Amino acid sequence: MQYMPVTESMFLVAETRDQPMHVGGLQLFIPREGQTSDELAEEMAATFTSATDIAPMFRKRPATPAQLAGYTAWSFDDTVDFDYHLRRIILPRPGAIRDLLRYVSLNHGALLDRRRPMWEVHIIEGLADGRVALYTKVHHSVVDGVTALRLLQRTLSTDPADRAGTAFWDSRLKRRRSAPTEPKGLLSSLTSAAGQVLDVADQVVGMAPAAAKIAVAGVTDSDYFAPMQQAPQTILNVPIGSARRFAAQDWPVERLRAVGKAQGMTLNDVVVAMCSGALRRYLADNDALPDESLVALMPVSLHADGDSDGNAVTAISVRMATDVESTADRVTAIKASTAAAKKAVRGLRPLQALALGAATIWPLAFNTVPGFVQYTPTGFNLIISNVPGPDDELYWNGARLDGCYPVSIPMEGLAMNITVTTVGGKANFGIIGARAELPRLQRILDHLETTLAEMETIEPQA
Repeated sequence: MQYMPVTESMFLVAETRDQPMHVGGLQLFIPREGQTSDELAEEMAATFTSATDIAPMFRKRPATPAQLAGYTAWSFDDTVDFDYHLRRIILPRPGAIRDLLRYVSLNHGALLDRRRPMWEVHIIEGLADGRVALYTKVHHSVVDGVTALRLLQRTLSTDPADRAGTAFWDSRLKRRRSAPTEPKGLLSSLTSAAGQVLDVADQVVGMAPAAAKIAVAGVTDSDYFAPMQQAPQTILNVPIGSARRFAAQDWPVERLRAVGKAQGMTLNDVVVAMCSGALRRYLADNDALPDESLVALMPVSLHADGDSDGNAVTAISVRMATDVESTADRVTAIKASTAAAKKAVRGLRPLQALALGAATIWPLAFNTVPGFVQYTPTGFNLIISNVPGPDDELYWNGARLDGCYPVSIPMEGLAMNITVTTVGGKANFGIIGARAELPRLQRILDHLETTLAEMETIEPQA
């Protein structure tokens, strides 16, 4: 068995029947020239089932008994049952995109089996436009969003003639893409270990000054939304059931970047501003727009190039200015809020950043306690994530990736999650919500486009 760190076990502890804790992805592929969708789906199925050298990450499952050891240690299966983990689906006619999104919606609310390695892959045929879809579920205790995108990228190529595509669980991918390293001698290994211990000790000693810095920012900077502050109560912050609704759409990244350049915003700021305008309209449609601004929790990846896969994330809170009617004024307010959040966390060491994230999200650990969501003030209203990927067009055995939509996690008290990936020149928005609590969720897609169009008409800032 292998020790399970708390950054992984917390996702298992938080899971309930109404709150599955897996992340997912929906990819769309255009068959290569001369290939039919049936042939592409058959090639995927054959290639995936032949990838039997499975990376340890995709052979592990919670140790037994699940109620005790399952939160503290991993066990590893020697083999994987592909008949269970790999599923091939044909959509009912007419095979419209809404039929695909309905399939994802229905399946994303189902728990993964903890008695098996916790992942599934669905190969989906029958789309009227001839594309083939892959819908993937992996438990959040196994991967975070950055790792999931890394795994996908390793199976793809920028060369349409490349035929080396395989499954994301293929352990050869890691070996093939890892540069050889020089073996360390005993002295250098001991020196490196001692240096790491001293670095951790230095970061722990610096916790108090870092906390003081955050506290001062919360008092002196009106644009900064500090941990423990209170966000308004909305229809997004209610107990939820397990049923899900998924909506997805993409926009050209260059269109978002053009707005960002004109307004002096980062791409992340543009995403937040689009979501702000869309949520303002959606809540108004449902007579549920609060007088105060919504607050978004934004995960910030602590991954560095070349580090290990897994979970490494902190979080900041941003005022979305949904209480501001003017789109131009809303953009200005969002820029100020994100700038203040970045300023407050700038210079924090990794452990200090993790501590800030823990201080921000700790109430989530109690959201499943009966009555906690109804009677406890919320610190944020929803989670918005932006996971950047490569700008190049990507291919799997010559089939072009034509869409890459994240499917994340609604939770008790957080009925909606918006995640964006930028891949192949597209900003792919994936909106997942609690089905019963958030009616007509797909309307947010129209509101995102309306908001972006309004932002394009704002006079450029000098």
